[in-house]
Amino acid sequence: GFGLCGQHGTEALLGFSEGGLGLVGDNSVTHLTLVAAPASRALYLVAGSEDYGTLELRHLNVTGQVGLIFRGGAEKAFIHADGVHVSACDSRAYNEQPQRYGVNVLQGAFTLYNFNASQTSVLHAKLSHISVGSKRAPVLGSGIFISGFGDGLGSVEIEKLTIGQVFSHGLLTAGTADFITAGVFISYGVHVKQIDNQAEVVTYGTNDMVLDNWGTVDQWLCDKPIVSYGPSGIGFVNFGVVGDFHAKDPIITYGQGARGFNQYAGTVKSIRFESISTYGNGSIGVQVSQPIGSLSVDKNLETFGGEGSSLVKGINMVLKATALSVKSGGEIDLIKIGGNIVTHGDGIPALVVEAGGSVKDLKVKDSISALGKAANSVELNSSQSGSVEGIKLISSSGQKLVYQSN
Repeated sequence: GFGLCGQHGTEALLGFSEGGLGLVGDNSVTHLTLVAAPASRALYLVAGSEDYGTLELRHLNVTGQVGLIFRGGAEKAFIHADGVHVSACDSRAYNEQPQRYGVNVLQGAFTLYNFNASQTSVLHAKLSHISVGSKRAPVLGSGIFISGFGDGLGSVEIEKLTIGQVFSHGLLTAGTADFITAGVFISYGVHVKQIDNQAEVVTYGTNDMVLDNWGTVDQWLCDKPIVSYGPSGIGFVNFGVVGDFHAKDPIITYGQGARGFNQYAGTVKSIRFESISTYGNGSIGVQVSQPIGSLSVDKNLETFGGEGSSLVKGINMVLKATALSVKSGGEIDLIKIGGNIVTHGDGIPALVVEAGGSVKDLKVKDSISALGKAANSVELNSSQSGSVEGIKLISSSGQKLVYQSN
């Protein structure tokens, strides 16, 4: 029932040599700068409440983790956060971590976690203008992290999540296969009606996904670039269910094995990109392993790398930097490309559809081209179960083939 507020709306500073500010329920914390050690929780929940009531966090600048972790016995709460920025944090040491698909996920600088294995425990939240890190000082671990306890256990319902700038670096050792981080991570047990990424989201390290979803998101909008610099850092990876996803600015990855978009499990109804470019070896542009609806790219879908190692469900594997790969079990109702599907690496095909995969309708405005040596533009498995409709050969020169959709 108590709150702390900077005097007359100014941002007063509250520092902690050890620990941080603990909340027990129906608390408000506004117009403050909270300073703790980066590896400490500057803002945390005191365990023991069944109903935390309303927790209001407004206009906060934080050093240390915002760690809203609801443990056993916590049945309900409403979290309203607006204008929370975490300038420095190291969240790598916290043990509560989602586990699935062969990996653990490290917590974030801003963490909302329903760590209560109860079917009746539901948190409700509205999170606006949440941001972490800066371009030359990324937070360590994940950036924004939201998780339930599991499917149907300890759930989280979010009306809207509005995100500002995110800069994060997991600092995982090169070659790590069983841990990942993410700039924005939506885990199992979480349902978000709308996510708006209003600023740049950038990750720097090994296995640092930029956007990663294991939950359910009805609508996801990205207004600014999605950028990954590290090995195996995927621009957007989806294991959950997404209604509509729209990235209005480019997705760019630079590291080895850093793919642009990967649909591993679950599905997406409609997904649209301004463009996707990958530069590392083994960095596939788009890979689809499950049935999805429509996939569109307004400009080019382009890769520049060759073969290289990439993390796939907890295993480092050698992949080719194919621009568009449809795996067995992958189905795409409609692909629309406003520019080209193109690869530059030697021996790297532009479009591959494996046996058991299919594309029902393909429309490419310009061409499907493999510009490297000994590279075929299109590789279709001759099996009846591997197919793509609507492409024709428009030119050939040696082993270079250029296709265009009808």
